[in-house]
Amino acid sequence: MKIKSLTLNNKPGKEISLNANVFGINPREDIVARVIRWQLAKKRLGNHSVQTRSQVKMSTAKMYKQKGTGKARHGSGSVSQFRGGGMAHGPVIHSHYHKLNKKVRKLGLKSALSDKHKSGKLIILENLKSDGKTSSLKKNLDKLGVNNALIISGNDLDRGFLKAAKNIKNIDILHHNGLNVYDIVKKDNLIIVDNALNYVQERLL
Repeated sequence: MKIKSLTLNNKPGKEISLNANVFGINPREDIVARVIRWQLAKKRLGNHSVQTRSQVKMSTAKMYKQKGTGKARHGSGSVSQFRGGGMAHGPVIHSHYHKLNKKVRKLGLKSALSDKHKSGKLIILENLKSDGKTSSLKKNLDKLGVNNALIISGNDLDRGFLKAAKNIKNIDILHHNGLNVYDIVKKDNLIIVDNALNYVQERLL
């Protein structure tokens, strides 16, 4: 698979080969959904909790005598039907993490990358050098037709580009080691710097 790289000025660059096993598979939406659910589950704190009857500090004495009041029979006031009582079967602190097979995670990432390529939303940039000015970078991205994108950088990210990109809305920069399905899917465009492309492909082969 061949694709033309672009410069920040939207000029055509060199021809780059894309591995068909990474960028050319048939995207599996069900697998992408599973991977995203797994990612978001790991992020959940799981610290939601309520007090049960045994945790409520309250007198265990009978509320009032058993007979002669005309009321229903009740014991302790810590039960769930009374104000201040504990909740029955409420949420407790626990982890939402669940396991997901490594092959499934890898297939989900391949599917997300292939979908971007298939829909014409994948851009390979030759370099990310910038003068550090947000206005200049914004004009360059407008030339590329990009206003909502995830940029995958290599190991030598230009500080000027990073400084300028921080002030642009809906533009995220991610090191190639942190490439993940959720961040790819939530952005319209995927921009991969040419010196990061080999790392991405090697990781998924």
